[in-house]
Amino acid sequence: MTSYAGARALVIGGSIGGLTTALLLRDVGFDVTVLERTPAVLDGRGSGIVLQPDTLRWFTERSRQNPAALSTSTRWVQYLDGTDTVVHREERTWSYTAWGTFYRALLDDFGLDRYVLGEFAAGFDQDENGVQVRFVSGRTERADLVVFADGITSMARGRIDPTATMSYSGYVGWRGTVPEHALSAHARATLADAISYTVVPNSHITMYPIPGENGVGPADRLMNYVWYRNVPAGPDLSEMLVDKRGFTGSVSIHPGQVQDRFVDEMRATAAQVFGPAIAEVVTGTATPYVQVVQDVRSSKMADGRVALIGDAACAARPHAAAGTAKAAADAWALHDALQQSDGDITAALRKWEPAQLALSAALLERVVDMGERAQFRGTWTPGDPSLRFGLYAPGR
Repeated sequence: MTSYAGARALVIGGSIGGLTTALLLRDVGFDVTVLERTPAVLDGRGSGIVLQPDTLRWFTERSRQNPAALSTSTRWVQYLDGTDTVVHREERTWSYTAWGTFYRALLDDFGLDRYVLGEFAAGFDQDENGVQVRFVSGRTERADLVVFADGITSMARGRIDPTATMSYSGYVGWRGTVPEHALSAHARATLADAISYTVVPNSHITMYPIPGENGVGPADRLMNYVWYRNVPAGPDLSEMLVDKRGFTGSVSIHPGQVQDRFVDEMRATAAQVFGPAIAEVVTGTATPYVQVVQDVRSSKMADGRVALIGDAACAARPHAAAGTAKAAADAWALHDALQQSDGDITAALRKWEPAQLALSAALLERVVDMGERAQFRGTWTPGDPSLRFGLYAPGR
């Protein structure tokens, strides 16, 4: 297998996909530096992640950390109606983590010595021998390989494929968490050991338990949810995306910054349309926040010595619970292509790109259909196997 000892790699973006990539590049011999635009170590705001094999693979194959210490699991998938009656239930085990829990575990493995905060990449140039990246601070860095893992608003995507633009889905995701131990006995019993859905006209919600800041025990777990609600493009959406400081968000409005009137309306509607257990979780969230559900896919993921991975290359609606899995799959495929390339980085990227583009295209097509069925067509049917999670296909 090829070793890249003596070669340098930069990873732009230090989130979960960026850290997974950095660890795998270091694994094949690169001297790796991660540059993250935020000025402090990232905060996942309690968001939940459904764990799929690609997401966990670093911890099952390379890390000394125990994957079980990072996750919760449930035995059942259930659908509840507006009275908390179970309308569909099937035995299907899923595992989950909290964004912050998983991020901190990856960062522990990578270390802080080559993890640089507060550097926003503004542009890059490359020649046959390397890539030079420019940052808004005035900093420049040169490397043999640069991987952009800078998310849905990726600067590099616009350079590599200027035609790739974000498309609004027509709905947003309200997200939040509540300590599981703070729920009523009824809510705990109703939601126990399950990922729970409720489907209502032009909307649906899903919730499941995730680790808390201090661990995965019953006293620590959080009940995490995403509630998809239609908001027309135009003034309605624009007004919702102005936060309490008067700043406009394009991707999300952070916890504590959503205008009170929108939070009040959201809680009131939850109490009307959901059963008591689901409604209790939603209305009990101290600081719910909003994410804009958007799609974007680049027609290219490689350009010379520059690569795009994860949401930088393709950001797809979260209905298949595959976003972090896809970023990890991109990273592992890049790792394998580099190992098999006899040291030729550009050839490795050319070899790596087609399969990852195909994976992105198939995933995007599937999640767009899932979202349209739930939010607009009214054909999201409890128990339909085509609606299962999965990166490669439903259930896979």
